[in-house]
Amino acid sequence: MERISLLFDLTEADRPTRTLVVCQRHTKRTSSHGGKNGGPQLRQADQHNDDYDPLSEEAISEICLLVESAGGEIAEVVTASRASPQPATFVGSGKAEELAQAVKQHHIELLVVNQAISPIQERNLEKAVGCRVLDRTGLILDIFAQRAQSHEGKLQVELAQLRHLSTRLVRGWTHLERQKGGIGLRGPGETQLETDRRLIGDRIRRLKERLVKVSAQRGLRRRARKKVPLPTVSLVGYTNAGKSTIFNRLTESSVYVEDQLFATLDTTMRRLEVPEYGEVILSDTVGFVRDLPHTLVQAFQSTLEEVSSAHVLLHVVDAAGISRDENIRAVQQVLDEIDANDIPQILVYNKADLIDPEFRGKAMNGFDGKITEKVWVSAHDGSGMDDLLAAIARLLSASRQRYQVQLPISAGALRAKLYERGTVKGESQTEQGDWEIEIELSDSALGWLRKQPNVQGIASQ
Repeated sequence: MERISLLFDLTEADRPTRTLVVCQRHTKRTSSHGGKNGGPQLRQADQHNDDYDPLSEEAISEICLLVESAGGEIAEVVTASRASPQPATFVGSGKAEELAQAVKQHHIELLVVNQAISPIQERNLEKAVGCRVLDRTGLILDIFAQRAQSHEGKLQVELAQLRHLSTRLVRGWTHLERQKGGIGLRGPGETQLETDRRLIGDRIRRLKERLVKVSAQRGLRRRARKKVPLPTVSLVGYTNAGKSTIFNRLTESSVYVEDQLFATLDTTMRRLEVPEYGEVILSDTVGFVRDLPHTLVQAFQSTLEEVSSAHVLLHVVDAAGISRDENIRAVQQVLDEIDANDIPQILVYNKADLIDPEFRGKAMNGFDGKITEKVWVSAHDGSGMDDLLAAIARLLSASRQRYQVQLPISAGALRAKLYERGTVKGESQTEQGDWEIEIELSDSALGWLRKQPNVQGIASQ
């Protein structure tokens, strides 16, 4: 079947797209169920977190960085404050006129709204200002489309885009509006729209089927890893917090690192030797963001399963960021959505070299979340990495139990693996030459050990 041409593409030309950014604060809570004119009213960022201000310096800086990451050039940022979104155009009529003048004056090609807006609001706002309009969800989807490298990542992004595009098909056929619907008026406009809906529906179905196969393959690889009892430690955190830099520092890898949002999409895994513990598998995952589109969470379900199946989460925070606590809560919300909220976390304050040491105590005590330990590091100069490895060892060792294992003298290879995958506390040999090893093992490692043919006995201590 012919591939659907997707709507989102900020980089159609070699030059950056001149972009006007709109940030609007709502001072009154509105229902998340929507009104009669605007369809389902999407929940705004400032409506579920009273501490978040869409007009703050941090929020405006983030949306500007999102636009630049997508290939746009910021021409102007317009702010507004209303009691609630205008059902038809999101912004008020006076602000819409101001935006239309700015579009003409600065030759704007794209207007970005730093919130999720309904398809009706998007279409009406386009008519009012005279240029393309993209909301926060569409912008994030565009960035994901540019960043996806693996086959699975491309499938996931395309599925999320098509789900988002299916609610906005009317935009592409406004020249046929008079031929849509009504008795005697069922002309080519409606036929084309129905054809597009069918093509997109078929494509979504095919993508889901392919992703089911990819997810099954990922599940097989995950089960294969469980046969080799190495715990998984996953890096999570707000986008651009420095996860990939920490990953490279710990594993001496060369994962792509750039000062831009969502620089890393595809999960990367490496073995890591943790002193006083042994080997673990460290995984680098996609960064989260405030109001991450649910279509992306659903599409990236198989990738996020790597997070939900981890033994420990390294929750990386930009210590120098103004909205540290808000970003922590945003990440925690996504972890709740993927059922990873009960996994032990180490809160890793990155960029410690940019913070006054006297301020660290306040920052560390300012958040009461599902955190087991807190560590200060700098991925830039490598300081604090030993403390981070020690925290990982303590957290993983807490789930281990001590056992007495007896091996024949011929099981030298198995003995070496025990030294690699457990904490050996002592060793002795019997008169027959067999080894008696006192070792601490996790439950998964114990299950693996019981299946080994050369084990003569396992006794708990």
